[in-house]
Amino acid sequence: MVRKKKFKLSTTQIILLSFLVTILVGSGLLALPISSATGEAVPYLDALFMATTSTCVTGLVTLPTVSTWSIFGQIVILLLIQIGGLGIITIMSGIMLLLNRKMGIGDRLLIQDAFNLNTMSGLAKFVKNVLFGTLTIEGIGAILYMLVFVPKLGARGIWISIFNSVSAFCNAGIDIIAENSLCDYATNPLINAVTSALIILGGLGYIVWWDVLRVLRSRSKKNRRVFRHLTLHSKIAITVTAGLILVGAILIFIFEYANPLTIGEMSLLDKIQVSLFQSVTTRTAGFASVPQENLTNASSAVSIILMLVGGSPVGTAGGMKTVTLAVLVCSAFATIRNKKSATLFGRHISEESLKKAVAVAVSFVTICTVSTVLLMATSDASALDAVYEAVSATATVGLSRNLTPSLNTIGKLIIIVTMYLGRVGPISLAVALGSKNESQNVISEPTEDISIG
Repeated sequence: MVRKKKFKLSTTQIILLSFLVTILVGSGLLALPISSATGEAVPYLDALFMATTSTCVTGLVTLPTVSTWSIFGQIVILLLIQIGGLGIITIMSGIMLLLNRKMGIGDRLLIQDAFNLNTMSGLAKFVKNVLFGTLTIEGIGAILYMLVFVPKLGARGIWISIFNSVSAFCNAGIDIIAENSLCDYATNPLINAVTSALIILGGLGYIVWWDVLRVLRSRSKKNRRVFRHLTLHSKIAITVTAGLILVGAILIFIFEYANPLTIGEMSLLDKIQVSLFQSVTTRTAGFASVPQENLTNASSAVSIILMLVGGSPVGTAGGMKTVTLAVLVCSAFATIRNKKSATLFGRHISEESLKKAVAVAVSFVTICTVSTVLLMATSDASALDAVYEAVSATATVGLSRNLTPSLNTIGKLIIIVTMYLGRVGPISLAVALGSKNESQNVISEPTEDISIG
């Protein structure tokens, strides 16, 4: 008698389904009348859109968050943001550890895939550190926000501070302050500094945190060369992040300097402050201190590039990631200079890393292109607005040139799918839906050179 093969989900499929189930449960809760500020149920498509943008920590919204949702609805949204930023697998593993339950091999594989880690050693400690570090930083951020919001808004400022801190750290870009996001606080130094710090810390990734702390603890007071002793991953993440933020801020400052609709009428210090924030928030955070539709075309193009790159691996940010960009650029220069392999900070980049970087870049560009074409085909959006929206959704940023609220039903569905694909990762999706790897013992196809370029 032939036994039927038992169906078993792969770890990647479980991760994909965990996000999907979270979105569906969240949309069901947000579709309830209790979630609406008016007491009347929000249309399910808008509830689904809100659940998706929250779980995928994107920030694009079809309805104003501050005026559409009740306190209950806002709590649901905040929980979805936290789950989306950390991942349902991480949270469930944290609960298991709190209950003193040991993590099995299956649990460890799930965490390894969820964070794209190269090893399974020390995963229990890693999860504890992630949860503790996240709650600590979000708590500090909330307290600092209260210094501004409580004196101005009273008791409501406490809830706004907590919500904004979680949203900023998770790079969600959703807020309950006003319908124009942070535009009313564009020149507030504390709000800019706290929000930027939360975005950058979430975007750098947990691996960079622990690596920096490791080096700081191990170095003597006389030897303060911390950067030299960091891992290659941390060096790339920190260097590329700092470089993109600085270059982005300078370009936006130049292109917007005389624009009266953005920073043209501000003082020099405020111009610098707003330009820097715009460069930081495009790293998949999604908070807006100036209306994005008022940016010049040049600034919009810079923002699109920054959004597409996004943050760093093993963090809360989306996008292709800084390490992917560094690997691709260095590999390109190595090829131009006729070198056998690319190097970064005195280390050779493996061929496997290069293959992954190419696959990620191609996947992201493909999703952005398809989403842009579909948006232009189903709406009257301009090319710039459609590209901005598609890249923002794919890289889970949340910035929009005011196109999201005007999307029709098909347009909303396109963005919902795009946000989901951008969050779970094109490569993870391909692995989950694809067949098993072919045996390595089969005869390989013949090799033949082709002309490129």
